[in-house]
Amino acid sequence: MALHIYNTLTRSKDVFTPQESGKVKMYVCGPTVYDYIHIGNARPMIFFDVVRSYLETVGNDVNYVVNFTDVDDKLIKKAEQTGLTVTQVADRFIKAYYEDLDGLGIPRATHNPRVTENMDLIIDFIDQLFKEGIAYENGGDVYYRTHKFPEYGKLSKQNLDELQFGIRIGVDERKENPQDFVLWKAAKPGEIYWESPWGPGRPGWHIECSAMARKLLGDTLDIHGGGQDLQFPHHECEVAQSEVLTGKPLANYWMHNGFIRIDNEKMSKSLGNGILVKDLRNLYRREAIRYFMLSTHYRNPLNFSEDIMQQAENSVDRIAIAVNNVKHRLGTVTLDQPVSEKLKSRLSEILASFHEKMQDDFNTPDAITAVFEWVNEVNSLLQAEVTNRAELEAVLTTFDEMNGVLRIYTSDEDDLHEDVEKLIAERNEARKTKNWARADEIRDELTAMGIVIEDTAQGIRWRRK
Repeated sequence: MALHIYNTLTRSKDVFTPQESGKVKMYVCGPTVYDYIHIGNARPMIFFDVVRSYLETVGNDVNYVVNFTDVDDKLIKKAEQTGLTVTQVADRFIKAYYEDLDGLGIPRATHNPRVTENMDLIIDFIDQLFKEGIAYENGGDVYYRTHKFPEYGKLSKQNLDELQFGIRIGVDERKENPQDFVLWKAAKPGEIYWESPWGPGRPGWHIECSAMARKLLGDTLDIHGGGQDLQFPHHECEVAQSEVLTGKPLANYWMHNGFIRIDNEKMSKSLGNGILVKDLRNLYRREAIRYFMLSTHYRNPLNFSEDIMQQAENSVDRIAIAVNNVKHRLGTVTLDQPVSEKLKSRLSEILASFHEKMQDDFNTPDAITAVFEWVNEVNSLLQAEVTNRAELEAVLTTFDEMNGVLRIYTSDEDDLHEDVEKLIAERNEARKTKNWARADEIRDELTAMGIVIEDTAQGIRWRRK
């Protein structure tokens, strides 16, 4: 059984073979941090985390990078509206992003690079394009000559000669060709800027990912992911920038998730039907939100409605009841005999089905079907008054492997772990800002929870009393 991934570049399901056995280099385009993230942002956050988890489950070490765009027109506008600096706006919404990440049960990426922390790297990348005759400057702005990269359009299957420009907005007359795209934007009066060989300014959107991906993962990624809307122009421009310099593929496998619709309507600002993740989390449990996101194949459109979310709530309830019933029974039995061959075979079948579906382009809806096969098996087993500890433990082990990927069930112990980690993070922040009173309050809260924290040279450790 081999993992197959639908590769946007080839438009086919390709057998996944990482460049280095057991190691996967994965880059997913992250948010522009000028506001709270919405439900459309949450889909790739959850899905690509599941991809990462599954790759790790089958034995890979995944170097997972999700970037923050922390300077662009939207951040500058938000800073003007709020009276904050661009950096303060970014810091505020990066913190909010992490809160949503935790609230959705998503572990941190290996790296979360910020554009503003990699400016020298980005300027150097553009300078290399200049030396190759790929970039040109006009009025302080720097552009990419798309005709210098004959394969421009290969990812999104766009025909460069047929692309139409200037229909909705005027063509920038400073460009040599309408198809050229910006690498560096000259700063307007009063805007945040960085010095460069072409004058004060800031990067264009596309260049940042090319530069940071190359820094953290090398010339060629195993997997590059993002929303379907990023295929063109963002990912297409990344390909052009990177491959013209390295002569190597930017990524061997490209993955793009579909859009989310709200009550069967396109989600858009003009319709005012966007839903923020922070609000969604106040309405539904994270397990239900994850279930909803994974109940439709990632490449297909996903429709959100209150009825669908209620169905998701009911489904995760059914799973939780089955798991908790097994745990309760486990606490009452004393017999410990070998697992019967019948049960062992059935659990093996369920797990094999789960992996078969996940290996087929991460088919999470069908993988969830395997979870419900497990639920049905559990219900039959408990009705038969099973009293064998080993069998109950085998049942839970099977579930844990599937849930370790999907995370659509959370035990009380997991909830405690998350609460403790959040409080410790808040305490660390309080100590950084010398808010000693709040730091002491948090220590008292943890003590009341039966948690002992220890400050060590390696950082904070905690344990139960």
